[in-house]
Amino acid sequence: MTGKNTLLWAAIAPIAFLLITVGAVLVFGGSDMVATYSWAILLLASLVGLAIGFFITRASDRHLRRGLLRSMRQTLPAVPMLFLIGSVSATWMLSGVVPLLIDQGLHLIDPKMFLIITCVVCAIISVLTGSSWTTIATIGVAFMGIGGMLGYSPGWIAGAIISGAYFGDKVSPLSDTTVLASSSCGVDLFSHIRYMLLTTIPSILIALAVFGTVGFSIDITSAAAESKMTEALRHTFNLNPWIYVIPLLTLILIALRINTLITLAVSSLLGLAGVFIFQPQILGQIHPGAGDHLWPSIIAGFKMIGTSTHLATGNPALDDLVETGGMAGMSPTVGLVLSAMLFGGVMMGTSVLNIITSRFTSLLRNRISTVGATVTSGLFLNAATADQYLSLIIGGNIYKTLYRQQGLEGRLLSRTLEDSVSVTSVLIPWNSCGVTQSSVLGVATIAYLPCCVFNYVSPLMSLLMAVLAQRGAKILALRPINS
Repeated sequence: MTGKNTLLWAAIAPIAFLLITVGAVLVFGGSDMVATYSWAILLLASLVGLAIGFFITRASDRHLRRGLLRSMRQTLPAVPMLFLIGSVSATWMLSGVVPLLIDQGLHLIDPKMFLIITCVVCAIISVLTGSSWTTIATIGVAFMGIGGMLGYSPGWIAGAIISGAYFGDKVSPLSDTTVLASSSCGVDLFSHIRYMLLTTIPSILIALAVFGTVGFSIDITSAAAESKMTEALRHTFNLNPWIYVIPLLTLILIALRINTLITLAVSSLLGLAGVFIFQPQILGQIHPGAGDHLWPSIIAGFKMIGTSTHLATGNPALDDLVETGGMAGMSPTVGLVLSAMLFGGVMMGTSVLNIITSRFTSLLRNRISTVGATVTSGLFLNAATADQYLSLIIGGNIYKTLYRQQGLEGRLLSRTLEDSVSVTSVLIPWNSCGVTQSSVLGVATIAYLPCCVFNYVSPLMSLLMAVLAQRGAKILALRPINS
């Protein structure tokens, strides 16, 4: 028994090291330092995992290679997507797409209702596209600009964007994670979505109530300050209604289910063309002589896509907003994703995950404890593998047989995994989702975490539903049967 306990504590060590180190850096250096050094912390935790694997769990080289390859297969496809998201963000800003949406939003949106509208719009677009990442990288960036001008804190704006985008993603039949969660548990897709509404609808209603309360309780930027910002926008950009063609064509590509990488690449090229067509005056700021001569214009185009750009708008707040990073700006994010990939591969390849989960599941006896363990495992797997896809697959494999043995529905497992894995992945600073959305929105994960109401209420709602279901079953069992 002592040997088993020693093995369990050794298996927990890499995760404990990771969490304790992140906590210490957060306390002594703040959220910005966590974002800056997360890659180094992940690499150190990977070394701890390797040491545990070689000297305590006695993992073979073959198992380690298998774990690393599995992690690579799930993670590496995200790398070109990240670079393209950086390119789309830059070209949509400089072509006037985001400035136009900001300008229109400032005139059409009731400032007090901004967080609610942001959440609802992001939810609708995410349902239609099936992609929280695409929603956040496009309309989400525009809402960040609008909210900042209205006086909302970046954390609350990002929280409303992410809450809406992830709600829409979870209930959309076009979502890859929704399809993966249902298929890995052997559940019909639409049965899975209908069952998931029992937790997602109350969760999003709670989130909207919180966002409404926040909106009506904070001070909004004065009309004079807002007017100065819109003047600076219109002075810097030609806000031509034809610019709407760029996001409209992108939405058409998404609706046609064109490959995500192709959609992002075409969207980036549309944005680049939009700069030359609608914003020729900006080319000269990016590279001298651009707009008048071919070669300088080509150089300016490469600069827009590949590197950071700075525009002088005459308004310091707006200068920060329209600054872009391009593909180069996503390099730190890619480095962090690769570090997370290595950590997840080590955790699987050294059998550390198997040791922890097998010991954990052996203690489960009823619906509440099983759902509670699934939620806890979802959070743990998100932290351990740093990837929501791996977490969904591993979680489904771990619990599928156990749910069947206990007479629990497969759709209960698929729903609980969605509520605890897909939805919470964006809340973990080193998870690929947390890394990406933090970089795209320009807000540290730790800063927006308390404001992503839907994302942390969802797993709690899963637990509440399990408690209510078990108590309801007990009441029915105790009720006398009339003959």
